[in-house]
Amino acid sequence: MLDAFSDVLRVIRLSGGVFLEAEFTAPWCVNGRISADACKPFLMAPRHIIASHFVVAGNMQVRIDDSPAIDVRAGELVLFPRNDAHTFGSDLSIAPMSASDVIQPPEVGSIARVKYGGGGATTQLLCGFLGSETPFSPLLSSLPSVLKLDVRATASGAWIESSFRFAVSEIAAGRVGSTTVIAKLSELLFVEAVSQYVASLPAERRGWLAGLRDPQIGRALALLHARPTEGWTAEALALEVGMSRSAFAERFTALVGQPPMQYLTLWRMHVAAQHLREGRGNVAQIGYAIGYESEAAFSRAFKRQFGTSPGTWRRQSE
Repeated sequence: MLDAFSDVLRVIRLSGGVFLEAEFTAPWCVNGRISADACKPFLMAPRHIIASHFVVAGNMQVRIDDSPAIDVRAGELVLFPRNDAHTFGSDLSIAPMSASDVIQPPEVGSIARVKYGGGGATTQLLCGFLGSETPFSPLLSSLPSVLKLDVRATASGAWIESSFRFAVSEIAAGRVGSTTVIAKLSELLFVEAVSQYVASLPAERRGWLAGLRDPQIGRALALLHARPTEGWTAEALALEVGMSRSAFAERFTALVGQPPMQYLTLWRMHVAAQHLREGRGNVAQIGYAIGYESEAAFSRAFKRQFGTSPGTWRRQSE
């Protein structure tokens, strides 16, 4: 499972940072959602954002819309894979403030700060993000609105937590080189949170992550990831994983959410976007490298997926 998940992370290339250090005192309640502008000190405004809050000390509750509140304690991280607007605080029953109204503008080379609340028990937060130019929809649609991870309970929890805090203190002191450390730690924590979520999935769950966990569908996904330029058909994939074509196509579509060949096209487009971003040849060469015999056919497929031509997408990503 992790190999295929790693393929996706490599291609969509998540990067991030911590943009806000907050100290709240009870009672407090805030509405928040990360804007692309908040990411600019660390990353050009990304097209997709995964928001995060790490509780350094104290505790809080988090809620999206009318869903049940989630308790988050010191040493725990909450992630919002689709950057949903959310309410967080010591008491969610009180009128929330807008996060933009309590954030103090950052000094040059530093991060923004918040000091807000009623003077009671203190909660310290580090608010951050992971961003991507090419979000991978099958992964995002498989994840819940909120993921919670107990960082201290992970295999490297103590090291991750101490490194995270040190890197943030370095950024706060104006040593922005630590943003690279934060980006890697943030990605590591995201991988850990998703891995724990997959391990907790019931057998009947559907979605791309459940597909990776299925022996035959997971094998088919691994083949498509490893050899995207091959002239795959549903029949060829079914033969590779030891299933009939009809049973394979039905199970793949039920788990992944789209037919095998549609998924292959999606994956090819994300690989192409990676190649365009990295400057690996001209548009025709990249199209050929992912299995298209003509530049026109590749450009049409790319525009259907991303809404713009390969050349325009490359210029916008520079």
